[in-house]
Amino acid sequence: MHLTLHTDYALRMLMFLALEPGSPRTIEDIATRYGISRNHLMKVAQTLVQAGFVESLRGRGGGLRLAREPATLKLGDIVRATEDGFALVECFDGTRNTCIVSAACGLRNPLQEALSAFLSVLDRYTIADLVKNPATARRMHRLLSSEAGATH
Repeated sequence: MHLTLHTDYALRMLMFLALEPGSPRTIEDIATRYGISRNHLMKVAQTLVQAGFVESLRGRGGGLRLAREPATLKLGDIVRATEDGFALVECFDGTRNTCIVSAACGLRNPLQEALSAFLSVLDRYTIADLVKNPATARRMHRLLSSEAGATH
């Protein structure tokens, strides 16, 4: 299983916003702090706004902030909203399946079960869980505000 950069960046953005949940942050600021593409992050922000995880504030002092409390943002919901699909193998995609043994293959059910288990585990965790430890939050703040964090 490999998550896309879109999902990775979405999780990073949400963690960043959760560190200071009341303070709007710009896409430029987040992109600079993580050393990632501003253009890609704009697409991620659009997805998160459409899914209701983030709200976009216009005008002076605007930016992005969490639309809900970090403890209500389940990782499984975020991954489902940001991944294009979960076609682990060709036969998971009925429109593009060309595997000649898919009708008799026993692989589909175990893989579907594994995917369900993966998402089930993520459903047990929230964005708050990722930043709630004070030592972790302090370290993240330090890393995101350092010169080193902006040059990766």
